[in-house]
Amino acid sequence: MIKFSVIIPVYNRPDELKELLESLKNQTAKNFEVVIVEDGSTLKSDSIVKDYQIDLNIKYFFKTNSGPGQSRNYGSERAEGDYHVFFDSDCIIPERYFEIVNKRLSEEPVDAYGGPDMAHPDFTPIQKSINYSMTSFFTTGGIRGGMKDEKKFHPRSFNMGFTKEVFEKTKGFSKMRFGEDVDMSLRIIENNFSTTLIKDAAVYHKRRVDFKKFFKQVYNSGIARINLYKRHPQSLKIVHFLPASFLSGTILLLLLSFVSIYFLTPLGLFALIIFFDSLRLNKNVKVALLSIVSSFIQLSAYGIGFIKSFIKRLIFGQGEFHAYKKNFYK
Repeated sequence: MIKFSVIIPVYNRPDELKELLESLKNQTAKNFEVVIVEDGSTLKSDSIVKDYQIDLNIKYFFKTNSGPGQSRNYGSERAEGDYHVFFDSDCIIPERYFEIVNKRLSEEPVDAYGGPDMAHPDFTPIQKSINYSMTSFFTTGGIRGGMKDEKKFHPRSFNMGFTKEVFEKTKGFSKMRFGEDVDMSLRIIENNFSTTLIKDAAVYHKRRVDFKKFFKQVYNSGIARINLYKRHPQSLKIVHFLPASFLSGTILLLLLSFVSIYFLTPLGLFALIIFFDSLRLNKNVKVALLSIVSSFIQLSAYGIGFIKSFIKRLIFGQGEFHAYKKNFYK
């Protein structure tokens, strides 16, 4: 069997880590070690790790805070597996995950892979609505795990794996504070390594637990897209302009609504589409209503960050930047 090294950066989230380790403990395939990198936490997870050392092969490290990308590299430098697998600390892993991945990679070896994310039945309605807005065709084009061409998939760090050779050649994640996982995926492809999407290897991803934190996350993602363009010009696609176009159109329609209320009709139709699509998928009216809110936040926040970064970086020629640095993990 393939040996995997599960690498988890964590910062002040012992409760989340406990749920993640519990899900790893219940895996049907046990061919993995767990490398936990505590990224300068003030609320440490050492007692949680100790509780699982009997059931899991765990390595635990504590280091000064540097962000998730550099913490993943720290873990990779100390990993012994054939594949380095990365999960965010707010993930829960279905029990057949490593069974599925081991079978797929044994039959069709690739240098790097990724999988989709989904909402756990026990997630809150807000978490489920956020998951909808981040995975829906009507908000992100369904690019996060719903691609038809699996070979063109760009893995994300909440569910990502690559070989030791990939790490050694690429030197791992860059020092980008946001978008470092997309940057990593692009450099994997630029170095002629093969990638694929394993659709059945999904994880439950909590993401942010309220709309304020979700706004900050997506806003930074919009900024990161232009930062990524500066590093990888070929990475910017038409789809990345859509949230900014949505935001501009929404503002225009709201202004025109002072002339005639009928100018709000397109926004109302969009809200209805989101509602019924989310209702179809989640079978819950409250989640469907919240999905309207999360979808408008997702598109608007990304659009604001994208436009701000576009102006600062491409028009005024300023250097790479990001927002919410002091509360990056909050």
